[in-house]
Amino acid sequence: MPSIVFKRHWHFMGGQVVDEVMRVLNGGDMPEGWNDTHVVLIPKVKNPQRIKDLRPISLCNVLYKLVSKVIANRLKMILPLLISDNQSAFVPGRLITNNVLIAYELSHYVMNKKSGKDGYTAVKADMSKAYDRVEWCFLEAMMCKMGFRREWVDLIMKCVRTVRFQIIVNGELTHQFCPSRGLRQGDPAFPYLFVICAEGLSALLHDAEQRGRISGIKVCPRAPCVSHLFFADDSMLLMKAKQ
Repeated sequence: MPSIVFKRHWHFMGGQVVDEVMRVLNGGDMPEGWNDTHVVLIPKVKNPQRIKDLRPISLCNVLYKLVSKVIANRLKMILPLLISDNQSAFVPGRLITNNVLIAYELSHYVMNKKSGKDGYTAVKADMSKAYDRVEWCFLEAMMCKMGFRREWVDLIMKCVRTVRFQIIVNGELTHQFCPSRGLRQGDPAFPYLFVICAEGLSALLHDAEQRGRISGIKVCPRAPCVSHLFFADDSMLLMKAKQ
């Protein structure tokens, strides 16, 4: 049912909806059909020819979205404490344009550097189909590593693993199937889960920098050293070129 039905008849069904949502949030099983999702394919280009030219957007059940929105609101409060400054997308209090400006300044510095023995390199990498390639076991391991309670991890993984998809093709639904990895685009909580996964790569780059395996870029002696910047599913790697 669309959300307008719940809004108009909230006085009649609101109490039962709240009770069921609270039951799921407190560890109960996901009711049958709540996590059934229809996927619509939105063209990225004018005349799409390949699957990668289409963006899958998930149309989630309204009742499931209530659960997911509560999870998203709670995650937002602690993300700034967990996610490094190298990531700016989806983190409250940060703007993705911040990293855009930093990337512009660093690129300008690299392109115009004339003196000194050190050379620098900048690599822009696009994580193709990034949401679709997230391994569920990696997401679970990252949340445990960050110190989330087991009950909270189980709640999120229940939302991730119980999904069943049907694709809308020419107005018709395909057969139902269950995925084995990936995060849905269209789920309120999943952008924050993707940021948590990306923090794993950020931590590895920070570790390599601390061990001296890579060296980031400093535009002046007192400036912070920057080795990478993340823009949602895009990234920029910056380091000294020793060879």
